[in-house]
Amino acid sequence: MLLNKRLAIDLGTANSLVYLVGQGIVLNEPTIVAVSVDDNKVLAVGNTAKEMLGRTPESIEVSKPLRSGVIADYAICEAILKYFINTATGRVRIVKPDVMVSVPSGVTSVESRAVLDATLSAGAKNAYLLPEPLAAAIGAELPIGDPSGNMIINSGGGTTEIAIISLGGLVVSDSVRVAGNSIDESISSYIRRKYGLVIGEKTAEDIKIQIGSALPLSKDIELEVRGRDSIAGLPKTIVVKSQEITEAITPVLEEMIKGVKAVLERTPPELSSDVMDKGIIMSGGTSLLKNIERFVTVKTGLPAHVVDDPLLCVVKGIAVALENIGVFEKSIIRR
Repeated sequence: MLLNKRLAIDLGTANSLVYLVGQGIVLNEPTIVAVSVDDNKVLAVGNTAKEMLGRTPESIEVSKPLRSGVIADYAICEAILKYFINTATGRVRIVKPDVMVSVPSGVTSVESRAVLDATLSAGAKNAYLLPEPLAAAIGAELPIGDPSGNMIINSGGGTTEIAIISLGGLVVSDSVRVAGNSIDESISSYIRRKYGLVIGEKTAEDIKIQIGSALPLSKDIELEVRGRDSIAGLPKTIVVKSQEITEAITPVLEEMIKGVKAVLERTPPELSSDVMDKGIIMSGGTSLLKNIERFVTVKTGLPAHVVDDPLLCVVKGIAVALENIGVFEKSIIRR
């Protein structure tokens, strides 16, 4: 029996998941931290910190330590990793765990080093990094070891990762820094511009989940939205239709499609024909948006399919890679 535990961490801009090899997913919480402004002390992490969003006094600041999938605040990111490791393995450990973390495919060597350093400082014995699209493809159980092309789009909170994978590695990849958070922001901007209503991040996300759609729905859905009147400064309620939300988010989705087309243009011809046969596989939280696979099909002319459990795809893939490090040696970044 192995004394050292092995942790797979899908460190997302919006949400993070931790998979303990041998047990399964042991943690699924928002990547949010509440910090004391005076002494920079971490007061809360994850779900507890999310509850504080928009409700804190001046002495407490709630922030997201990752921007577009990379570390924006090193000290806070280290604190959140320490929280994840301690929660998953316990504070008292005989041996430090091996930890593998997912990173966007386009990260620089400086950004990679920052994640590795933060992981080691947080309590890992060995730290490894795995490109997100490769992790998603492994988690989706695509035949990536075969000499044929597999295309995956993994769209989370901060980035949309697009890749063509063959023989266990990335052949062509791109990381577009628009995803779920960008969709939320476009909804907030639209509602403020059209209705003069200021809404928070959580409200924008709720609108996206409940009535957001990449293409117009056959029957319009309405939703009551509460916020603050930007002129009067008083509470105000409006009714928003799904058609309006589709209109608001289309520019963001078009940016994602630009990234998809850029990858397809750089794909070797032999692999392009494989993609035409197999289609595009979609994973990540943003793939849960209504009609997004149809939107991708309309824009690219290729069939698109959303995997089962798109939210868990990346973390499951990291866990498989962690158990088979030798197989994925060429794609793993280590320290």
